Amino acid sequence: MLSLSKAHTFPLNLSLAMEGTEGKPWTGLCTIVAVDSGTTSYLACSICERTLPEGVAGGHCRYCNHNAFNPGSFGSKRLYRLHLSVATADKVVTVMCFDRMAQLLFGCSADVFFDFCKLNPKAVDTACKILEGGMFKMTLSRPKNGNAQHLRVTSLVPLSSQFQPVIEILKKH
Repeated sequence: MLSLSKAHTFPLNLSLAMEGTEGKPWTGLCTIVAVDSGTTSYLACSICERTLPEGVAGGHCRYCNHNAFNPGSFGSKRLYRLHLSVATADKVVTVMCFDRMAQLLFGCSADVFFDFCKLNPKAVDTACKILEGGMFKMTLSRPKNGNAQHLRVTSLVPLSSQFQPVIEILKKH
């Protein structure tokens, strides 16, 4: 599992310099330097999308009072949560890339990727290596949650016309 070193992590106040004045989002060219392979997805309630504990049988979503593990119910689903280290022209910062933006990178839902990884145990590490070095136009925004530490990727556009989603590359190998 790749670990993002302290060299890739900046205090939030330095990240603010990337956002212009008054917390407005920052848009610019970024290169993915590293992807933490230990945080690719999490289990969530299929109704309210709040985090659920991993592998707890009979778990209930305490927010919508929905039995997410009952096969007759709507159930749970996986959502992406990628911990990325990205380089801009003058800094390297750690950012979080959640489900909607990560699906653009992976080309499939987190559930599909999770199932693919069960059959291909090295797929997560390979996916992280595929993403490293990728150049994108990204919009980075401050998190809405006051406890969150990292900027959020809110827009993502590949700069290469040769870009292929991770799942397509993995299926070829």
